[in-house]
Amino acid sequence: MGMFVNPGNSAFQVALNSEIYVDKTGLLEYTNKVMNTLQGYICNSRPRRFGKSITANMLTAYYSKGCDSKEMFSNLEISKTPDFEKRLNKYDVIHVDIQWCMEPAGGADNIVSYISEKTISELKEYYPDVLTENLVSLPEVLSKINTETGTKFIVIIDEWDVLIRDKAADQKIQDEYIGFLRGLFKGTEPTKYIQLAYLTGILPIKKEKTQSALNNFDEFTMLSPGKLAQYIGFTEEEVRELSGSYHQEFEKVKRWYDGYLLRDYQVYNPRAVVSVMLNSEYKSYWSETASYEAIVPLINMNYDGLKTAIIEMISGAAVKVNTATFKNDTVNIQSKDDVLTYMIHLGYLGYDQVKKMAFVPNEEIRQELITAVNCKPWNEMLMFQQESENLLEATLDMDSVAVANQIEKIHNEYASVIQYHNENSLSSVLTIAYLSAMQYYFKPVRELPTGRGFADFVFIPKPEYKNDYPALIVELKWNQNAQTAMEQIKEKKYPSSVLDYTGNILLVAINYDKATKEHQCIIEEYEKAESL
Repeated sequence: MGMFVNPGNSAFQVALNSEIYVDKTGLLEYTNKVMNTLQGYICNSRPRRFGKSITANMLTAYYSKGCDSKEMFSNLEISKTPDFEKRLNKYDVIHVDIQWCMEPAGGADNIVSYISEKTISELKEYYPDVLTENLVSLPEVLSKINTETGTKFIVIIDEWDVLIRDKAADQKIQDEYIGFLRGLFKGTEPTKYIQLAYLTGILPIKKEKTQSALNNFDEFTMLSPGKLAQYIGFTEEEVRELSGSYHQEFEKVKRWYDGYLLRDYQVYNPRAVVSVMLNSEYKSYWSETASYEAIVPLINMNYDGLKTAIIEMISGAAVKVNTATFKNDTVNIQSKDDVLTYMIHLGYLGYDQVKKMAFVPNEEIRQELITAVNCKPWNEMLMFQQESENLLEATLDMDSVAVANQIEKIHNEYASVIQYHNENSLSSVLTIAYLSAMQYYFKPVRELPTGRGFADFVFIPKPEYKNDYPALIVELKWNQNAQTAMEQIKEKKYPSSVLDYTGNILLVAINYDKATKEHQCIIEEYEKAESL
């Protein structure tokens, strides 16, 4: 049992010893299936706090010859599969944590030589009769062992992208590291000695430079999780079960920590869920492990539409994003879309793969983004927040003239990048305009199913503000009139959808007249006893 070669299972045992462990060993069924195939090269990227290292430790504990893990896995999901014992602790495993290696290596300059020297030294203990020469290339050593013994290796690299992220501007370090990965994994020779390769990190494989080096890897990302979606975080079913066991209100947990839409799964941040279960404290646990300072320079980049997009998403809307332009590094960020794509990989935004839209996934992240915005204040943001508060106050005061004027002002002064073309444009501006409502209300529900149709916006107050703030049901019209919008609210019984959520309800009807370029508004209070 070595440090890099055939490690033991103690690291994974720590996870199993913890009060909360959610069984993700089903992933092993997939890796067993693709071993020794062209699909056996896997890069599974995800944000911090999403269990990357636990997964790498699990793979090591299951496959490594350096330990006996039968009892450890005997009650877990993988034990129910036919290949459980066939694959268990049967392989030579090389497990390297690039982040950990930085310090003992003496810095990024020495990472490749440090990993190579230490791994070769340990391999000599296992294959002394084979490694009689003084070889310094790890790929060459693995090839030699395979040629003389037929042995194939499982290679697991945790935090594989540390040098790509942290040393992106250092060309020499990048070139050496990329060359090392190319030699280890790419070409005909590695297919002889690689049984399974598993890389885990935050970023997908870097485009351009490593495309030719590592394009043989299947990538599973926050943009395209594929078959591994349910293993990237906690699923809704798993969180619901934990909420029951720890007597937490599931809907509250969902509001705070849900939102990552990965294929068919609603995925939750594991670290945050575990923390709230153990501590019963609903807050942002993000900054404890991943500082918002990482995104402050990003959201302050001078790209057209970036700040408007951030404000719109904080307000509860989703925005279109072209993820194809991002080069998977921090040096070649050149547009709003690149910034938003990077934030998706970092976990600060969710992504709808079908609609190609980014959004703020939950209350935890919303708070982090607001803190990041305020960390380096946007003057326009500070002024905008005041205008938004004025709009909310006018709405609550049922001052329809002031509401119409305020929406018009916000569009002209703060959201002019959104050009008025249709009702969707009006929706985008309205989403931004009511940003201040997020302090008192949940994320606005768009097109909430109601009595006989869909309301454009429904703002439901948070429980602590239920007695002080009414629910808001907002209907928008484009080039018609506000009265038509109000009649639709009543005829289609929109308030019926929120009667169980709050006491008072305000009905807000808004129209934009294309000819006069003016907004009109009508606000009425809805009485529960009233018959619509």
